[in-house]
Amino acid sequence: MPVEIYSGGCGGEGPNRTTSRHHEASFSDPERAGEAITIGLINNMPDAAFKATERQYRSLLGEASGEDIKVRLLFYVFPEIPRKAWSANDARRYASAETLLDTRLDGLIVTGREPTTPDLRQECYWERLTEVMDWAKENTSSAVWSCLAAHAAVLHLDGIGRRRNVTKHSGVMECERVSKHRLNSNIPSRFHIPHSRYNGVAEEELGASGYRVLARAAGAGVDSFVKDFKSLFVFLQGHPEYESDTLLREFRRDVERYLRHESDTYPAIPRAYFDWATEAKLTELGEQAWLSRDEQLMAGFDMVLSGKTIEKTWRQPGVTMYRNWIEYLGARKHVSPHASQPILVDAGHSMSRGLNR
Repeated sequence: MPVEIYSGGCGGEGPNRTTSRHHEASFSDPERAGEAITIGLINNMPDAAFKATERQYRSLLGEASGEDIKVRLLFYVFPEIPRKAWSANDARRYASAETLLDTRLDGLIVTGREPTTPDLRQECYWERLTEVMDWAKENTSSAVWSCLAAHAAVLHLDGIGRRRNVTKHSGVMECERVSKHRLNSNIPSRFHIPHSRYNGVAEEELGASGYRVLARAAGAGVDSFVKDFKSLFVFLQGHPEYESDTLLREFRRDVERYLRHESDTYPAIPRAYFDWATEAKLTELGEQAWLSRDEQLMAGFDMVLSGKTIEKTWRQPGVTMYRNWIEYLGARKHVSPHASQPILVDAGHSMSRGLNR
């Protein structure tokens, strides 16, 4: 079922607008509004990846909702993050995240972004982000914190700092389900999810603070974990929303940064992502880049990467996880808003007729 996109949040003034009409006022059919699962997406990605990130989540939620669940998607941005390529259409659809603080949603998704400071608490949007975290505990049924947002959330909630890896965890990682949970019902015990990060959080610290690990990624630590508040908080270090060429585009970007002397680290080729012939050619080009950081080498990289077809082996596990999450939100709509705990989240059985479409 196509995701219903709500427009009208920022009134055409872009992400720095500080006020917004209450979202419920413009939803034309109250009966349909009551049936739909209302999800907010805070898109923190930089301009170059902003529209792609929106597209990824629209597609993933649309496939996960199937033919039987209506999803109403609202877009938000942090006003503190500067935007250069802000079109009138984007401005009309996105509201300032501060408007969340006097409303309620069924679910919330907060994306990551590249950090600009070693200490996340020094990021320009930190205060706003922590306000949203505290709000989400009381005013959503569940919230998903992706990548850097997950690191920021555990830092704010429990003082757990992230740790820098020796090399970037980049590639399609084989993940192992380590505990039964409603969110990973009908997902195989081993599955694949893309990861793209330099940092991670230690499993032992998560366990000591009451987090429950759902899956681990081989050679890359924790993949996903949860913690119950009044809202169920879901933390993802991987990226089930990624399109087939997202890791390709990130690898190309990082190579270009290295050749332009914008980075001192040559990027590792994403693991288990390219076919062996492509990986061999990229390895050869990488050796040339080590010898001479010449921007003209980008032509060779582009020749190798152009037109590559990548099998999206992670799509079904990602769709199933988000289907489970959407069903959880639907179940919570029938629970008193004053309930202090989420409904039980353990499940070792099938949750929905539609999970294996």
